[in-house]
Amino acid sequence: MTVVNAWQQLQASLSQGPACLVWVERVQGSAPREQGAWMAVPAGLAPGCMQALVGSIGGGHLEYQALAHAQAVLQGRAPAGVQRYALGPSLGQCCGGVVYLGYVAIQAQDLPRWQHLQRPRMPVAVFGAGHVGQALVSLLQGLPCQTTWVDSRPGIWAETEPTPMASWAPQALQLQADPVQDAVTDLPAGSRVLILTHSHAEDWEILLACLARQRAAADLPFLGLIGSASKWASFRRRLLERGFAAEAVDAVHCPMGVPGVQGKEPEVIAVAVAAQLMQTRGM
Repeated sequence: MTVVNAWQQLQASLSQGPACLVWVERVQGSAPREQGAWMAVPAGLAPGCMQALVGSIGGGHLEYQALAHAQAVLQGRAPAGVQRYALGPSLGQCCGGVVYLGYVAIQAQDLPRWQHLQRPRMPVAVFGAGHVGQALVSLLQGLPCQTTWVDSRPGIWAETEPTPMASWAPQALQLQADPVQDAVTDLPAGSRVLILTHSHAEDWEILLACLARQRAAADLPFLGLIGSASKWASFRRRLLERGFAAEAVDAVHCPMGVPGVQGKEPEVIAVAVAAQLMQTRGM
């Protein structure tokens, strides 16, 4: 079960029949999920079957109770509307807070009324389709990201596929650009940029373009560059010589990835970088 591409899953589910939409109306104190989190329970879902659920309100006993109530709503045995759940006293969950869940039976034609529950994905630009780029893009497919994947080499996409990807996962936008730094101009505002090409020269040109855009628009909240401390020392010196402010240069994350993750395997690096990206949500 995944919540990343849940809206598309919900559309597909409703094409087969009605469902009960369950959402977190509000919370008091500690709770498994935040206000606005939701799930959908298809009509005819077998008791205890979790695979057909769309989305999640946090799992555990709360979700189990919500599933039962949603099925009762669909069968006309329970009212729609908002229900209160005290997590500690009534459900035995250690969160200890209070969750208010809303319930409504919907069909495909009702979906536009609930568009506000659809969460935007964080824009991420990955420059480089080598081993680390492949591992990273594959991992990002399961996270709330909209990925643009850029490389300068013609034909690279015929040879390089992020693997494995589940059938529900949104594909990354693959963009071949030469010179590769030209792609920086067209990135969506708010993009997190990860630079990990096959060439230090390309890394340099992309970083220059990103810092120039930051100086003009300040709309790239995260710049990450793969490399060693010695590579960054050389890049930093050259950037300062180019006239970039020390504050802007020092905002670049190089080496990138959360500290403390041991190993240089592409998949390990990808986990560390993706974790660092998730720390920037809401920026």
